[in-house]
Amino acid sequence: MTDTKRIEETFASFGRVEVRRMFGGHGVYADGLFFAMVHGGEVFLKTDEAVAERLRAAGSRPFSYHHSVRGLVTTSLWTLPASALDDEAELVEWSRLALDAARRKAAGKKPKAPGKAAVKRKPVQSRAGK
Repeated sequence: MTDTKRIEETFASFGRVEVRRMFGGHGVYADGLFFAMVHGGEVFLKTDEAVAERLRAAGSRPFSYHHSVRGLVTTSLWTLPASALDDEAELVEWSRLALDAARRKAAGKKPKAPGKAAVKRKPVQSRAGK
C-alpha cells in the first residue's frame, strides 16, 4: 500500500481523508488532523494512553525507528490490527479512536505565538496638518 489512491480507498468506509507524503511514507489526515500513517506497507494509528492500551490488547505494536543520537525512538503510532483491513466496521472504529486521540492531543497543545506579520498594530496617525 504505497500510493495515495489506494490509501484513500482503504479509508473510504471511514470517510474522506487527505494523504500527504511524510517520513518515507504517507500521513493520513481527517478534519485537518493527522491520525494515521502508512509506512512500509503497514497502517499505523495515532494513539494516546487509552487507545494504545486497546491496540496493545489487540496485538498491535508501536512504530519505532532508530535515531543516530537518541537511539531507538518509540512513537505514539501503533499498527492497525490486520483484521481491520478485512472488516470495514472494525477499520472505521479504530480510525475513529485514532482521530479522537488526535483531537485530544490537538486540544492540549498551546497555540503557537503569532508571527510578527500576524500581530495587529495600532494605525499610525498622520501628524500632518496638526
